[in-house]
Amino acid sequence: MARIIVVEDEADLQAVLQYNLEQAGHEVLPALRGADGLALVRDKRPSLVLLDLMLPDMSGTEVCRAIKDNPATRSVPVIMLTAKGEEIDRVVGFELGAEDYVVKPFSVRELLLRVNAVLRRAESSGETKEEVVEFGCLRFARDAHRVWVEDAVVELTALEFRLLITLYDRKNRVQSRGTLLEDVWGMDSSITTRTVDTHVKRLREKLHAARDYIETVRGVGYRFVGSPGEAAH
Repeated sequence: MARIIVVEDEADLQAVLQYNLEQAGHEVLPALRGADGLALVRDKRPSLVLLDLMLPDMSGTEVCRAIKDNPATRSVPVIMLTAKGEEIDRVVGFELGAEDYVVKPFSVRELLLRVNAVLRRAESSGETKEEVVEFGCLRFARDAHRVWVEDAVVELTALEFRLLITLYDRKNRVQSRGTLLEDVWGMDSSITTRTVDTHVKRLREKLHAARDYIETVRGVGYRFVGSPGEAAH
């Protein structure tokens, strides 16, 4: 059984979510406002937070930022509930560290599948022995979501970490912006956005000495070098 906080201001939807999550065996703590949800997260240490983006007192992205900025609650997984057409908010939420999103209107079955998937990932991450991958001056632990460059810890958002791992796992292969948008952000590649370029730029800045492991392939996309020695200096 997981303890799930549902931050949703639509009372009818809140009731539906609470009923179905409880039927699935979870403990549900409801909140109709962002501030109330944050207080519950701090006090109750939930297994997961379901977070609506449109709240009466503050935006869902503000709530997500507060959860992920607090060392005591940073590891709590967040699933965002978004309406269609809120792609930018979704990107911001991912950037802040949200693990997943569900677009309204959604089926309860889809929601429960997403919830179970995130809970499984969180549980396995906590149980798995930390395996560190080394590539030149870059090191990272997949399950712990930790990154080091020249032995210095690098703080990445969940989305930046996912972007890094995706590029690394496909090293020596060019990844188009559309492919990255679909595979990292889970968004339709037809959406006109420069968000991939913006995030790659930010990721490179944070990687410092390892920044050149990610190459720009002009007119196409990005490529993680096949070996550390290939990186430009």
